[in-house]
Amino acid sequence: MVVSELHSLGYQAADPWDAVMIFEQNLAKYAGSKHCVVVDSCSNALFLCLKYLNITGKTISIPGRTYSSVPMQIIHAGNKINFTDQAWDGKYHLGDTGIVDAATMFETDMYEPDTYMCTSFHHRKTLKLGRGGCIFTDDPDFVAWCRPMIYDGRDMYTMYKEDDFSCIGYHMYLTPEDAVRGIKLLAELPDKNPTTGSSDTYHDLRVHKVFHDYQ
Repeated sequence: MVVSELHSLGYQAADPWDAVMIFEQNLAKYAGSKHCVVVDSCSNALFLCLKYLNITGKTISIPGRTYSSVPMQIIHAGNKINFTDQAWDGKYHLGDTGIVDAATMFETDMYEPDTYMCTSFHHRKTLKLGRGGCIFTDDPDFVAWCRPMIYDGRDMYTMYKEDDFSCIGYHMYLTPEDAVRGIKLLAELPDKNPTTGSSDTYHDLRVHKVFHDYQ
């Protein structure tokens, strides 16, 4: 089904996972990065970047007005939070980590060189897959690390019974079926799109007691 859909769209494909690779290539071209890795959510994209960069035991500054999962992923990676009054629109940096939360931004040439820029495909965002996200990067080593890490330590093109797992991974992959839908949606998007979030659209997380022990 996935392969036949790709053929109908004009792509050469022999395996359903080719849909994921094609979607990533199209996304990277759209955003202006060398590489892209699609995952099941922007929240997990942020967590993966923190893990890859071995950022733990740090205090990371982020705006107080953002979505709740952002500080939670920072905490899950073993860090603390410094909430700030920073105003932002569409994107902001996680301190000096090189990681960019661009969950509410999606337009051509949006990528900032030498960063790990994460965005969202939530139904309230621009590319409305309903679930999913991706990481834009120029770092090929990150891509090689991330492939098995998001797919239970597996190689996507190797049969399960024949696979020799390469790492203790996570279950964070985007399915080929969703990738096909993403390919179709991306082809219809304009180059410029309004942002879908800012410091004006989120309430201040500093009011929540759950974060107090991590500041």
